[in-house]
Parts: sequence; structure tokens; C-alpha cells
Amino acid sequence: MEERPNPDRLLKRVKEEEYQQKGGKFKIYLGAAPGVGKTYMMLHDALAQRERGVDVVVGIAESHGREEIESLLKNFEVLPRQIIEYKGQKLSEFDLDAALKRNPQLILVDEMAHTNAPTSRHKKRWQDIKELIDREINVYTTLNVQHIESLSDDVSQIIHAPVTETIPDSMLERADIIELVDLPPEDLLKRLQEGKVYFPQRAELAQKHFFRKGNLTALRELALRTTAQRVGTQVLLYRQGEGIHYIWPTKEKILVCVGPGPESINLIRAACRAANNAKADWMAVYVDTARIPYTEEERNHAIQHLRLAEQLGARTRILTGYDIVNEILNFSHEENVTLIMIWKHIRPRWRNLFRRNLSDEIVRHSGEIDVYIMTGNIEKSKKN
Repeated sequence: MEERPNPDRLLKRVKEEEYQQKGGKFKIYLGAAPGVGKTYMMLHDALAQRERGVDVVVGIAESHGREEIESLLKNFEVLPRQIIEYKGQKLSEFDLDAALKRNPQLILVDEMAHTNAPTSRHKKRWQDIKELIDREINVYTTLNVQHIESLSDDVSQIIHAPVTETIPDSMLERADIIELVDLPPEDLLKRLQEGKVYFPQRAELAQKHFFRKGNLTALRELALRTTAQRVGTQVLLYRQGEGIHYIWPTKEKILVCVGPGPESINLIRAACRAANNAKADWMAVYVDTARIPYTEEERNHAIQHLRLAEQLGARTRILTGYDIVNEILNFSHEENVTLIMIWKHIRPRWRNLFRRNLSDEIVRHSGEIDVYIMTGNIEKSKKN
């Protein structure tokens, strides 16, 4: 395969290198729900860092009465909280200015999605965390999956209630590490009943609403999927940055090749079904090449097919180049595609002597990438 510089890939790499040079490191402990052990795990890991000589400070950590959390906190320097008076009430908040003045190597800031008290410098705690990172202070924090902005609608449907506190997805993208803290729903419900999540009165109310087994199972799947997507992105960036072209079968990824013909509709639907069954990511590409003199109408048909694929959940790209096979395979290697789906037109054998069949050429040069070929009567496809 001919090696070609990819502007998008180079830009991603430059941004990654710039970020590595600026700001503090950022780790998120992600869980499906309160009580899975995020704060405990954060404190446990920070204690190991402290024993290695790292200057660690607890900015704020919520124990919610849990004895194991309060026991761990005794091993750390804990910053005094800022008391803010608002409408006759005294509110206890994380003291950002005290943290900046203390300037530790690592600070623990629990519950990233928390809304700060009125008159605070920042409305949200994630903004406090962002300022700490910008000042080159390393931060550990915790987050429940329901507080991710892009998932808020999905979560609302699951729990039948609005999500009132969210953090932007850009904070997830900025994290150096996202560690999943997982606990099966049965174990979490047992912890809830034992009073290890909330006090008894609040625990009983929570179990009737948020802490139902179906809710917890669905939220757990969202947390697992979010972490898996993050790991997949890191693998892809590493492969692109290192110029690795052979396929790593870490996760199924499907690429469907579309064109202006009506058969592309059947192919896209089949790719969508395959991706859903395998719980795989999938993409649809169209190669616009001077080698095939498509009319403007035919190009518009191809674009419409890409839009259909996008509506069904695919990422879409238009590739340009003279050699269609090379464009498809180069792109497949860059994206770590494990399966290519393509339509094969059935023609008389003598015609193959004068014009190569695209699907056969893809198979011939596909190497470790699997190829799925669909065939059928084009006239029937037009009726669908």
C-alpha cells in the first residue's frame, strides 16, 4: 500500500502532543451509579501515589457516612472547605483558591458533576477541575455515567426522570485515563440495603425509584460502552500515530462500500443489521474517482446512500483517488476495519477479461481483513 500523509491524522497527533506538553494529568473514575466504589477506588489509588512520594491533597471527598471512606481520608491532608452563606444558609464547598495556593502535585476532587453554590467563581465543579488542570495540577475525580451530557436523553428514558446535572463531553475527551469502577446490580442493591450507599431512610426511597435492577443494568451497559469507546479511540490514535497498517482485532469494525446503484440500499441495511448483531461500530464510504465517469445525478445518488447509512448509525466518508481498491484498503487499515462489505455484480465471465471486478480485487488485496460479498438481482433492488 502506498503511504500517504493524512491531514486529519497529522492534526490529531499535533493536538495530542500539544496537550501532553500543557496542563496537568487528569483521571476520571467512572461508574454506573452512586455506591459502586468510585470514591473508595480514587482514594485507594491516591494513597499508593502518596506512598511513592507524590504530594497528594484531598480537595473535597464525600463520604456520605461510609466508614471505609472516612477511614481512608485519615491518611491524607484534607483542605478546609469554603463556607458560603446564601439566603440564610451556610453551604460547604470545595475551596478552589485554597487548592491553587497549596499547589499540590495531585489533588482529589470528588463528584465532578456537582453544581457549586451561588456566588462561587465557577457555576460547576468541572470548571474548577478544568482550572486546576490548566494550572498544571494533576487531578483525580469521580463521575456517574448519567451525568455525561451526550447520554442525558438516554438516561432520562431509562430512569423516567430528567437529568439535572451534566458535564460536557469535552471533559471526557480531555481525560488521560478513564477507569471504570464496576459493580453488578445485585451487589449494589445489597450494599444499598446494608446502608453502605445512603442512610436508611434515603436508601429506601432510592430503591423505589433510581435503584431498580432494570435501571442499574441499563446504566451499567452505558458505562461499559462509554469506557470501551474511549479505549477504542486510544487504540486508533496510537495506531495512526505509529503508522501501523496491519489490523489489530481488538474490536469488530465494519466498513460498507456504497455507490450510486440501488443495490447500495440493500448493502447498507445488511451492514446495519450485522453491526447491531455484533454490537460493532460501522462506517460507510463512497470513492469519488475520475476513473469512473459518474454523472452528477449518479454522484447525488451515492451521497443519498451515505445519508441513509448515517441515519442508520454509521460514520460516513467520501474518499477521492484514482485507484478505488487502494483508497478503500488504505482507509480500512487506518481505521482498523475488521470486515469490508461490498456488492458484487454478476457478469458474463468474458467481461472480466477486459474489466476487473471491484469485489474480486478487494478480496485479492484484503490481507487480514475479512470481506463479505453480497450479490443479487439489481432489478429486484430497484423495486425495494
